[in-house]
Amino acid sequence: MMSMVTREQVLKTLEGVQDPELGGNVVELGMITDVVVSGSAVEIGLALTIAECPLRSQIEGDTNRRVGSIPGVDSVNIRTTAMTKRQRAGLMSVARQRARDNAEQTLVAATTRVVAIASGKGGVGKSSTAVNLAAGLVEAGYQVGLLDADIWGFSIPRMLGVTGRLEAHPETKLIQPLEAHGVKAVSTGLIVEDEETALMWRGLMLSKAVEQFLKQVEWGNLDYLLIDMPPGTGDVQMALTRMLPQAEMVVVTTPQGAAQRVAIRVADMARRSHMPVVGVVENMSGDVFGKGGGQELADELNVPLLGSIPLDPAVVAAGDSGNPVVLAVEPGPAAIALTALVARLIEVVPPAELETCTGRIAKLLADLEDGAA
Repeated sequence: MMSMVTREQVLKTLEGVQDPELGGNVVELGMITDVVVSGSAVEIGLALTIAECPLRSQIEGDTNRRVGSIPGVDSVNIRTTAMTKRQRAGLMSVARQRARDNAEQTLVAATTRVVAIASGKGGVGKSSTAVNLAAGLVEAGYQVGLLDADIWGFSIPRMLGVTGRLEAHPETKLIQPLEAHGVKAVSTGLIVEDEETALMWRGLMLSKAVEQFLKQVEWGNLDYLLIDMPPGTGDVQMALTRMLPQAEMVVVTTPQGAAQRVAIRVADMARRSHMPVVGVVENMSGDVFGKGGGQELADELNVPLLGSIPLDPAVVAAGDSGNPVVLAVEPGPAAIALTALVARLIEVVPPAELETCTGRIAKLLADLEDGAA
């Protein structure tokens, strides 16, 4: 006599159905919403990220074949629906954790908050935003590193006022970051002879350069590591998402519609790689390029607008002199907006220690002691 099919047996079998894009099985990813066994008939609730998922037929077919192969199952009925917002958030959390578990070892501490500053195209002020955020975070009392991952178009050394060449420690053989305004910086611009030297690297060479900056640089105990990403989507972006799955992204755009359309692509790449987009920065806002485009992009991505930076000649002058405008003694419009942006970033991506139970208990005790005093 053939044994009865059980719900547990079906779920165990479904663990063999993989979502090829997310790299996990449909059970652990929370894509199975229901399993009902009625004698030899099995009904399965399958939730996909979107109803028009390109992999729908493949996942449904794999589900049908595997469950249909269980002894005693004569029919399989699959009810496919689109995930709710809550279900999608849960799925991405699991996928992100898997990416972390499978990540390569780097010298970036697990407690370091990694923020990728990205844009869809060049010329929107991504690098100046990264430099000013880094300097502003140091001014706010944090330990900050700045990785110039824009391998071809490096500009961080000039904007931050970093001089010298990167060298390895004689004993550890690890590359030592150079420092300016309290920011630890690493860039290919600190390797080449001068800033006019062209780097004609492609593919694997780009990925290896990023790998070296993450695995062979002695970053130390950082609160934040900001990464000035190259514009668009490509080899460097994919290498970073693979090696730093804890990274989160800030998208920089100018107000024009054309810039927004391009910026959406880099946000899409981030999400496909399980990298959360935490907000948008509108740069060069004002009479020349208009305003409001950053908010429109933020609304479309369903993330906050972290700040709107006005077009200000002081930003250019400060960048050329290697003195970030956010540190200006007499702050102008852009410096004031950038200072507010730093505070907003800290709110959205707080330092890791502020999120621990121990940190919260310590803060509560300190508050109680202050009250007693």
